[in-house]
Amino acid sequence: MEITEQCVVALTWTLTDTLGEELDVLEEPVEFLVGGDDLLTRIEEALQGYSTGATLSLHIEPEEAFGDFNDQLLFLEPRSLFPTETEEGMVFEGHALPPGCNPDMPHDAIYTVAELYPDHVVLDGNHPLAGIAIRLHLKVCGVREATEEEIGSGTAGTGFFRIQPPAPNQPLLH
Repeated sequence: MEITEQCVVALTWTLTDTLGEELDVLEEPVEFLVGGDDLLTRIEEALQGYSTGATLSLHIEPEEAFGDFNDQLLFLEPRSLFPTETEEGMVFEGHALPPGCNPDMPHDAIYTVAELYPDHVVLDGNHPLAGIAIRLHLKVCGVREATEEEIGSGTAGTGFFRIQPPAPNQPLLH
């Protein structure tokens, strides 16, 4: 079966930056919905017409991947507003930030604790790979028709290329 819109592909890959440093390796096949929210548009376009066994190498610029780094999405907030167990790398959903944070912070963003200081926390609303050109070497391990449920939800259940917000009752993630 060839890859078309509204099908599910099982992929493995190696994701690197332009200097060849590995950012992610997916050794076991994972399923993604083509035509949904699972993959970047550039990847979906490149996969069209291929079938099981195909290998592709893509170079994807930031504007086609995770966007350019936006320094307007960096915020310095009082440390006292955050739980004592806050650590670098923790994630906060924008609408679940502690009361007292900058009211101008976009509520639809997901913020990573970039740095911790005794009196301040630096929150970064950029995707962790924003501003980085990536190289993706992938292999198509399987192709199947998408189920109605997958098409309706827009996903095969895997959102690697999207930062998933935490559950509403769990504003902190590790």
